[in-house]
Amino acid sequence: MEKSNRGSDPCPSKISSNLSINRRMLKNLFGESQDVKMREFEFGTSKKFRALVLFIDGMVDKNVVNHQIIEPIMYSDKMTRDFTFEKISSLKDILDSLVAIGEVTEVATLDDAVQGALMGDTVLFVEGQVKCLILGSKGFDKRNVNEPDSEVVIRGPKESFTENLRTNTVLLRRKIKNSELRMIHFTMGKRTKTPVVITYIEGLVKPGIVEEIKRRLKQVEADGILDSGYIEQYIEDAPFSIFPTVGNTEKPDVLAARLLEGRAGVIVDGSPVALTVPFLFIEKFQSAEDYYSRPWFASFIRACRYLAFALCVLTPALYVAFSAFHPGIIPTKLLYTMIAARQGVPFSAFFEAVVMILLFELLREAGLRLPKPVGQTIGIVGALIMGESAVSAGLVSPLLLICVALSAVSGFVVSGLNGVQNILRLIYLVLAATLGGLGVAFGLFFTLLHLSVLKSFGRPYLQPFAPLEPRDLKDSVVRAPLWKMILRPTAFSRNRVRFSNTKNKGDR
Repeated sequence: MEKSNRGSDPCPSKISSNLSINRRMLKNLFGESQDVKMREFEFGTSKKFRALVLFIDGMVDKNVVNHQIIEPIMYSDKMTRDFTFEKISSLKDILDSLVAIGEVTEVATLDDAVQGALMGDTVLFVEGQVKCLILGSKGFDKRNVNEPDSEVVIRGPKESFTENLRTNTVLLRRKIKNSELRMIHFTMGKRTKTPVVITYIEGLVKPGIVEEIKRRLKQVEADGILDSGYIEQYIEDAPFSIFPTVGNTEKPDVLAARLLEGRAGVIVDGSPVALTVPFLFIEKFQSAEDYYSRPWFASFIRACRYLAFALCVLTPALYVAFSAFHPGIIPTKLLYTMIAARQGVPFSAFFEAVVMILLFELLREAGLRLPKPVGQTIGIVGALIMGESAVSAGLVSPLLLICVALSAVSGFVVSGLNGVQNILRLIYLVLAATLGGLGVAFGLFFTLLHLSVLKSFGRPYLQPFAPLEPRDLKDSVVRAPLWKMILRPTAFSRNRVRFSNTKNKGDR
């Protein structure tokens, strides 16, 4: 296991050959913590030898501790028969008798021993030995594998990551049953000592990506890493951009698919969301279900997502720009309807739009934070009553309310870009209120300019559009049949060929 040395004691305490000294040092480290259990016992012929086990109550499987660690050492016939000499020569003498434990590590410092106990294992100290054994005995409670909340699919796997690191790595191993799947372990956080795993497929990921991830992780100086969101903010390429440059997913099949394309992933203990790099802008418009459905329907739905993104960020701005600066563009009958609808409204279209957008965000946030039954009631009833009341009171134009509602509903189609859409919508709205359609055009131009210079771990953010990669367009706005997409994306993979099908070699 590869571990970071950040936050650790520069002079780790050595394990003493005196069991009493070790017990006293452990007492000093853990203080008055009642969940830390230390059991001292004797074993061997005439009970000549003394040992101490350290574990944390609630984090270990007590059956393993009692029946596979303590009981064999104390009462095994082999232990009584073989240990007739005056001194145990090494911990291997004991290790050879603990056949029921599959995960055993020998360490020489007290810090490593304490870290093992904090991870849910049992630590065995033996009188006269300057090393100890960390015995795998994890048994703490964990959440079951459930359906994902934010990446819901109708067809396809419905399992999601949990907060347990080992469960998540097993879920990924079940998807990719290949010996080339690598998992490199780190420990991050000076206080939390959070386990982190970098995962990738050897031979597919481009040289330098994994090394760059390691370099950025090693530069992180933090007391605590409580979720993958912490790491995302530390390793992203453009921290001041509103666009994310690190991908995330809560579905094992999505992470597996991205690893097979040549990306690398980061899994964090305690987080049900895994990170993926490099990340492209078009990934937020792709869904796992696209690849489980037939290509025509998947392409139509994907095109709808792009349309929904445009409607979300542009609809309020275009309404304000056309009504305030370019009424001549609006068809005459529609213009008369808009004028009639705004009769008696005391506020400008810009002020109305801002207020309604903020009101919708407040209702959405309240619906998310409250218990589900109450949250749904607040979201539906609150929006209906307040919207209808605002129109009846003459405070808001009905057409503007429709535009804001269309923008809000469209924002849920591409849920992974909610934050980006909200900020862009307000920026374009301000530009439309000051410069009209020209302001919206300027906003679009500078947005595209910003996207074109963004990179994610050295890869252009707008690939395959900028720079243009014609072969990668098969999985962009449309989704070609799977048997046509026989090449991995140019931006990621060292080995571009997905599979060697001689029937399709002419498409390469």
